[in-house]
Amino acid sequence: MLIGEVPLTVPASDTPVIPEALFVDGYTGPVSCYGEDAWSMDPINANPSTERARVLWKPFPASMREEFRYLAWLMINIALPDIFLEGRPPSMRTRQSAATIYRTVLQWRRFAIWLTKRDVTSVTACTDEHFRDYALSLNCKPKANRNTVSAELIGLTRLWMFDRTSPFPLNIPEPPWEREGIDDFLPAASAGGENLTEVLSPETMGPLLIWALRVVDDFAEDILAAWAENRRLTTTAKTAPRTKEGLARLNTYLAELAEHGRPMPTINVNGRQLAASLYIAGLTGSALAQVTTATNKRHRWKEYLAAHPGGCPLPLPINGTVGEMRWTEDIDFDEAPLLMRHLGTACFIVLTYLTGMRPGEVLGLRSGCCPDPDESGQRHVIHGYVYKTAVDEDGNHLSTGELRDVPWVAITPVVSAIRVLERIVPSGELLFGSQFHQFGGFGQRTRVALRAETLRERVEHFVDWASQLARRLDRPHEVIPPDPHGAIGTGRFRRTLAWHIARRPGGLIALAIQYGHMRTAVSAGYASRGRDGIHDLLDIETARATADTLATLAADRAAGGGISGPAARRAILAAGQAPAFEGIAFTARQARKLLTNPTLAVHDNPNAFLTCVYNPDKALCRLRASQATPNLDRCVSACANIARTDHHAAQLTIKADELDKQAVGEFIPEPLAERLRTHAAGLRNLAQKHYRERIAISEEPE
Repeated sequence: MLIGEVPLTVPASDTPVIPEALFVDGYTGPVSCYGEDAWSMDPINANPSTERARVLWKPFPASMREEFRYLAWLMINIALPDIFLEGRPPSMRTRQSAATIYRTVLQWRRFAIWLTKRDVTSVTACTDEHFRDYALSLNCKPKANRNTVSAELIGLTRLWMFDRTSPFPLNIPEPPWEREGIDDFLPAASAGGENLTEVLSPETMGPLLIWALRVVDDFAEDILAAWAENRRLTTTAKTAPRTKEGLARLNTYLAELAEHGRPMPTINVNGRQLAASLYIAGLTGSALAQVTTATNKRHRWKEYLAAHPGGCPLPLPINGTVGEMRWTEDIDFDEAPLLMRHLGTACFIVLTYLTGMRPGEVLGLRSGCCPDPDESGQRHVIHGYVYKTAVDEDGNHLSTGELRDVPWVAITPVVSAIRVLERIVPSGELLFGSQFHQFGGFGQRTRVALRAETLRERVEHFVDWASQLARRLDRPHEVIPPDPHGAIGTGRFRRTLAWHIARRPGGLIALAIQYGHMRTAVSAGYASRGRDGIHDLLDIETARATADTLATLAADRAAGGGISGPAARRAILAAGQAPAFEGIAFTARQARKLLTNPTLAVHDNPNAFLTCVYNPDKALCRLRASQATPNLDRCVSACANIARTDHHAAQLTIKADELDKQAVGEFIPEPLAERLRTHAAGLRNLAQKHYRERIAISEEPE
């Protein structure tokens, strides 16, 4: 037994769960007591992007509740002796973070419930066989993988560790995976982590990004002005005194409505139409009570309201457009708070997708995190804190986080989103601080970031709103379709960015960003492979794209298709290795192995109607000696790395036909029509050249 620095008594029911010495700087909130049914972890949690966790004790089996309660108290209050950390990964620390404590207690609760179902009523009766059987049950669960099972088993390792440090040990046996190694207790290896996350389809991500950028760039001024006017009218209405002058202004306002037959501003309350008293009071400077009395009790205005109900348009011009149309005719008084939520959500989508940052990293950003560069031509960068890997000088988790060593690179749309958020929150505050993003509604108003669950809901509401707007503006191609893999959420943007950078799909999303530029920007912002993992995601998605290209080449050739171009022979050799990658769920290591094999450097470029068989010594797109991949945005027609398939040739012909149709348009100037016809003829020549020179299986020498 290794007893830590704890009192040799069980805490009393009114003993604070967390002593003041462990509080994060500046914490002045409530502290849970040992005997309470819920323990708040707020006193030791300074990470603004994590959930406000509470450990709940009622769900524990009653017979084991106090045993686990005391071990959880030890986990909070003592540091594990260093001997327990020898040979373990850095994630196992002497002191645990609030999030780790919360997750660990949940793991203990699942184990306790499992034991109870097997008639075990005390953790003192737990045996080696129970640990083995529980590990097996975890492996048998649907969608079990090494990461999730490993996390559960490590949670039980902590249970044993803290029992060893207890002055009143329960003699929980050492888990067998501690003696025999954890690998044999885990499911078979597979691609894990973010690699398991399904990417958002281009059909969904394209219009979603278009609308998010449009809201940030084109609608933000209108929305911010509407919110400011909403706040001004609300303040006026709530502070206006009850005076004769105010009543006179109200009567004049109502009389003018009736004289011109204009609708009376109304709201719907539980199915009843009532006068919009707050709005009217704000416009007229009358007291709320005066408006309510006039519109709800005077027979004339009650009848007029019933016959002429209307909205509450804010007296502001609309400047934002979609195409050549204004995006809305006006913004309603009650619509302004909802639009502010959509504006914040659009900023979150832009930031998360176009930086490759994790949701928690975005939620931890503060106003002032992206200063303007000192000199023109320099890139904007984002300075933020990391929390997951932050440790103090003793190697313990540092709840306050630490400044990230390498800032993120910010492209122009990202800077625009940050500037919009900085107009919403005060200087130095969290860009997504909960207290600044409620906009007159109810909800959490603590000094932390919006919860991930809240943002997930807001993203779905944004999708519905943007799709309705697309239909109203007669832009059916910009309706956001449901993603085949379910809710968009907040955690799928990062891998989706890697997928899109690797594959560069066309369509709407190609209008929003330049993929080659994004690869450079994202890679620069994640200079450390080991700590952030975005490079692994980029490698994996690029390897998948390469494997798919090889498989397509092989299938086309097997079906009698041909390949032409100066790199045709090299493409044929590469396609011959396609079966080696069939069905592989790439790990980062496998991806890098494929990408560093020069004979497999095959990159499809459907926008240029070709495949690049990349040889850096022959590449005309190569701008620097260290360029390891082609710049597919700069394909040169005379390059020796080009190969074309029958599919490419067919697409060339289709594109040529489209250009010829454009050339005969009624309003096309003749010089432009001639250029279109010349371009079409050039594309047909490329297609014809392919069919003349193509190499098919039947034409290859023995």
